[in-house]
Amino acid sequence: MNIRLNIVIFIMFLLFGNTVCRAQQQSAPGTRKNIYLTPMCVYEGDTIPYIKLPTVYIFKPLKFKNKREMAKYYKLIRDVKKVLPISKEINRAIIETYEYMMTLPNEKARQKHMKAVEKSLKEQYTPRMKKLSFAQGKLLIKLVDRQTHSTGYELVKAFMGPFKAGFYQTFAALFGASLKKQYDPMGDDALTERVILMVENGQL
Repeated sequence: MNIRLNIVIFIMFLLFGNTVCRAQQQSAPGTRKNIYLTPMCVYEGDTIPYIKLPTVYIFKPLKFKNKREMAKYYKLIRDVKKVLPISKEINRAIIETYEYMMTLPNEKARQKHMKAVEKSLKEQYTPRMKKLSFAQGKLLIKLVDRQTHSTGYELVKAFMGPFKAGFYQTFAALFGASLKKQYDPMGDDALTERVILMVENGQL
């Protein structure tokens, strides 16, 4: 395995090195028209091109018991592609809100800002939330925990207080959901984590 890898890397350097040499030969003195810049690194006194290869995730092939199980897997892929970007947006909004609130002078100013943020989030996300299926909504709750390392309940409690956290948790429970659900990439959500990694890497 190591011998094959070394051969592949060696061939890549040869090909890339030839490209650089041809570019230098074609370049006229004093011009930059055909000059190609690439990151370099020094290895044992030699300066060589540095090429960063993308990460490729390799998993054991899935075996489906029936067509229903296969359809469920492809539905998970569609759901992840739809919900993952929203969970990342929420994470960015939380970080920005927290950082800004830390600059406010007192608790009264922070509460005022939080109300404005809550109103803005409702206006921005309510139409999008209505388009999510029940399964996608439950997945979003877990992916928010994955992105922020805090459950939806903990986030609402931290920003809006325990009363609203309890209210939203009760409301979610009426529909069979829970804001306290945690993401478990090594357990119940192992397949979801596999799909997320491959989606983020462009493999799905």
